[in-house]
Amino acid sequence: MIPKDPVMLLSYVNTQLRDFYPSFAAFCEDKSLSAEEITAKLAGIDYEYDTGRNQFI
Repeated sequence: MIPKDPVMLLSYVNTQLRDFYPSFAAFCEDKSLSAEEITAKLAGIDYEYDTGRNQFI
């Protein structure tokens, strides 16, 4: 289960990306999560995915 709070979600996703996944797409596929839902939730706190850095900034 992933965090519902956007700030906690940001921390969780970025940690997963840093430690285990080469891309956001790979993370979402492996965890069976909706990239659109996560992206929208994090956009709500002004974060977007940066492919070059492989993190939400």
